[in-house]
Amino acid sequence: MKETLLVVCLLAGLTWNGSVQSSERTLACLKLCKCGIRPWFSPSSLYMEAPTVDCNDLGLLSLPEKLPLDTQVLLLQSNNIAKIEKTLDYLVNLTEVDVSQNNVTRLSDLNVGHLPQLLSLHMEENRISTLHDNSFSHLPNLQELYVNHNLLSLISDGAFQGLGNLLRLHLNSNQLRVIRPEWFNALNQLEILMIGENPIAQIQDMNFKPLSNLLSLVLARMNLTEIPDNALVGLNNLESISFYDNKFAKVPQSALRKVQSLKFLDLNKNPIERIRRGDFVDMIHMKELGINSMPELVSIDGFAVTNLPELTKIEATNNPRLSYIHPNAFYKLPRLETLMLNSNALSALHRVTVESLPSLREVSLHSNPIYCDCVVRWINMNKTKIRFMEPEALLCTGPPEFEGRHVRHVHFREMMDTCLPVIAPESLPDRVSVASGRSVSFHCRAFAEPDPEIYWVTPSGEKILPRMATSKYFMHPEGTFDIYDISENEAGQYTCVVHNLIGADTRSVSVVVNGFYPEPSNGSLHVQIVAVRPNSVKISWIPPKSSFVSNIMWSTTTVSNHPSLRFTARVPSDVRVFNLTHLHPMMRYEVCVEITDLQKGHLKTCVNVSTTEEAVAEAKSDRSGVVVINSIGLLLVVSAVTCSLIYMSLRRDSIYTKLSDQPATETPQGPNACPSPALTQRCRPEMNATAVDLTNTTN
Repeated sequence: MKETLLVVCLLAGLTWNGSVQSSERTLACLKLCKCGIRPWFSPSSLYMEAPTVDCNDLGLLSLPEKLPLDTQVLLLQSNNIAKIEKTLDYLVNLTEVDVSQNNVTRLSDLNVGHLPQLLSLHMEENRISTLHDNSFSHLPNLQELYVNHNLLSLISDGAFQGLGNLLRLHLNSNQLRVIRPEWFNALNQLEILMIGENPIAQIQDMNFKPLSNLLSLVLARMNLTEIPDNALVGLNNLESISFYDNKFAKVPQSALRKVQSLKFLDLNKNPIERIRRGDFVDMIHMKELGINSMPELVSIDGFAVTNLPELTKIEATNNPRLSYIHPNAFYKLPRLETLMLNSNALSALHRVTVESLPSLREVSLHSNPIYCDCVVRWINMNKTKIRFMEPEALLCTGPPEFEGRHVRHVHFREMMDTCLPVIAPESLPDRVSVASGRSVSFHCRAFAEPDPEIYWVTPSGEKILPRMATSKYFMHPEGTFDIYDISENEAGQYTCVVHNLIGADTRSVSVVVNGFYPEPSNGSLHVQIVAVRPNSVKISWIPPKSSFVSNIMWSTTTVSNHPSLRFTARVPSDVRVFNLTHLHPMMRYEVCVEITDLQKGHLKTCVNVSTTEEAVAEAKSDRSGVVVINSIGLLLVVSAVTCSLIYMSLRRDSIYTKLSDQPATETPQGPNACPSPALTQRCRPEMNATAVDLTNTTN
């Protein structure tokens, strides 16, 4: 009976003790923090339900005195904690601590103790400025470390010593000016590194070489203008890299080609002007490419994206100046399924571009100023199975007869099969200011059918053709025009001319050098009368070097009994002489030469001229001379025929015998009597006399 009573008392005591501890735990949590079981994901994305103590946003200056022993996740975000003086090593199940958005200035003030089970440590948005050697050696199994958005300016070479299991490291948004490869010597398992938004002066060769297992690297917002060719050497397993919002003027293709495992590339929001030929080539594992929100991007040139056999998606959206994608820009992309091109300045997407992508399923082309002419006829020809995203936002902005209509609602038969070139206004600025000694490039592009040709005209009127180079200028085949080592002598207006057999389009850029821009000259055009005849007038003029086209217009002045006639001829710019024909004699004409000059605008000069009277007497005299000449020729022919007939008659007639007995000097003898046409006149009198004698003999 006593034993039974003892057991009952013991059980009652244990029950009371447990209830007291539970009560204390509940009271502590209710008084300060919120405790409970919450979902939690490990750094390797394993889901579990973890006992969590939530002390966020309570204005705490220090940790609570006592925390539940089974605490696994401790949240201390958005408080005023500057130090943790009492260690947390009594919490043997603690796997995550978050002390972000507090007032910690030195890492040594976070005296959390030896926590071998801790996996995640959040310290972002504090005031930590330095990481000394062995700063985290008491956390040997740490897998996630967040020190971003602090004031870090110094990291010792051995700061991360002992973190051999670390998978994710965030150092972004600090004050770091260099990246040292020694930092990463102990991080041979690191998979994700975010180090963007630091004022790094320059990325160095082999900066990340120790990180052979790194999968993702984020170098965003670092004001990088370039990276060395060997900067990414050693990242043998890198799959994703972000250069978001840097200052790259061109794609760092040499460095990227050395990362053969790359699958995802983010170049968004860089001031790249052109995606050039070969910028993305032979990246055999690339799956997604992002070139969005580039404020200066004008063109994706031919063969810019080539031989990416696993690429499935290209995003090139929200580029306000992207007005041209070369028909062969995307080449050997057998698995590309999605092409995102919305919200650019594209007037068209060429049929060849689409036909070169055998797996293409969907295209986003909406929110572009589509010009509904021959270049986009293919969209409505029912020969494509491509799905156009948001077709209700795919509208025509020209020509005027189609403006505002849905592109998919314009029947292809309504569009011409040939069309003029049109230069997108977004592709070229109106005015550019440059300091002397700098270089500048302009990008002129246009679609048309037939394919257009492009050339540039300088302020001096010099015509620069593709691949033509001088000490100051070079024009690329695609239409890009480079000016090198610019000075005030190169200030002025530069004009791009795009033309085909149908017509032409022009667009000019004014270049100001050191605030200087030459005053426009008032050019004049002189027309001279070279020759005047009854039915024609020949004129000449000297066109300016930068002239684009010349129009010749002539009309009769109002005269009674003659209605006014007007004629126009369009001639190439290099023609300087023109002959007006089929005019009326003694008629007064007004002849005008109008020239479109790329530097001086439209020039026009008119002259009055009267055709002369038709010279009747002279014409009659000329006709008489012709008759005389024709008569003499006829007589010669008749004489020659007569001579031949007489000779043949003499051979067959008995008279030939009598004639043969006469002296040789009286008559011509034999077939050689008139040996050549030159002697015809000498023979003719003798032949005529012989004919008379023969007649008399016959009588």
